[in-house]
Amino acid sequence: MLHVCDLHVHIGRSSSGRPVKITAARDLTFENIAIECARRKGVDLVGIVDCASPPVLDDIRALVEAGEMVEQPGGGLRYGGRECAQVTVLLAAEFETYEEGGGQSHHVSYFPSLDALQGFSDALAEHVTNMELSSQACRMPARTLLDLSLRFGALFVPAHCFTPHRSPYGSCVERLADMFGDAWEHVAAIELGLSADSYLADRIDELADRSFLSNSDAHSLPKIGREYNIIEMEAPTFDELRKALRREGGRRIAANFGLDPRLGKYHRTFCEDCERIARSAPPVLECEVCGSQNVTRGVLDRIVQIADHEEPRPPAHRPLYQYQVPLQFVPGVGAVTLNKLINRYGSEMAVLHQAEPEDLAQTVGTRIASLIVHAREGTLPLQAGGGGHYGKAAPGDTGQLDLPGLS
Repeated sequence: MLHVCDLHVHIGRSSSGRPVKITAARDLTFENIAIECARRKGVDLVGIVDCASPPVLDDIRALVEAGEMVEQPGGGLRYGGRECAQVTVLLAAEFETYEEGGGQSHHVSYFPSLDALQGFSDALAEHVTNMELSSQACRMPARTLLDLSLRFGALFVPAHCFTPHRSPYGSCVERLADMFGDAWEHVAAIELGLSADSYLADRIDELADRSFLSNSDAHSLPKIGREYNIIEMEAPTFDELRKALRREGGRRIAANFGLDPRLGKYHRTFCEDCERIARSAPPVLECEVCGSQNVTRGVLDRIVQIADHEEPRPPAHRPLYQYQVPLQFVPGVGAVTLNKLINRYGSEMAVLHQAEPEDLAQTVGTRIASLIVHAREGTLPLQAGGGGHYGKAAPGDTGQLDLPGLS
């Protein structure tokens, strides 16, 4: 069976209002994430990455004790019932590591059970100043965090691997094998991050055997599912995910869906002095306008800098990376229009991939419908982002775009 999976979603606040991810929305609670996935997004398996926070652990236990969530035999918590679709929540924790030679990076550990997560949280509390907050520094190298995670049966995934801040390739090493040594074999997958895609990552030889994950790293409810994976597995559980990442027993990543990398916040190098995004051929390592070296290096520029090959060399197991422009990025789709679309089609996934153009036009008008279809087909003009600024759809003054059935 094919399952829609977004395995990197943050929590903004606990149910009691205590902050967890400072930069995330206040309504991004553990339970609200499950509700959003089940009722609006069409996500079958969601990884919530702040579950080791003690107030979040309290929320989880309260939901389990109340019967709102049920631990699954294969790992994960099941939410939902007759009133709405079901979703499985994977319990996960993201922490920041420090390499001895310098550089910080983020990594996500996924746990098979609530007890395993609790054991990990207790063990890591000796190395973290404030366990309540998200993505905290744990004063250890990534290899040590990997070893600790494995003690509790976790899956370990380096997060947003190419971004310029706090990522393995972006700020630590040129090769992950140097970071993990002989433990590199225990890393079955990496997370690409929203400014990269499979075609860029497949220019690096050491990643050929690894599965790629495209996750949203959502900091608000609407951003859930901005990137996601279609995973072929028998059920949306921890055990099945482990098999899929290692491509065992017919399980596999069947497709990656994500933003066109140009829409990402760090796709190209950005000058912090004159605030210009690089337009020249990569790698651009200093400002091409004012010559400043005070730049935030772009993901594209970094990959070109360290790549083994000028062109991607995807292995036979690599699925297609399919670009999507989330509805929030489509010009003219505000909150009212978004709610109208979801109410009409059931979920954002259905709007993006299944709704017929003519029916869309009757729901939101021909211009917005045509933009949604162009976004679906990868023909919507885009301007690249950089330096923390998202790229954007740029249809210009074309007005209604000419599509069959919408004229």
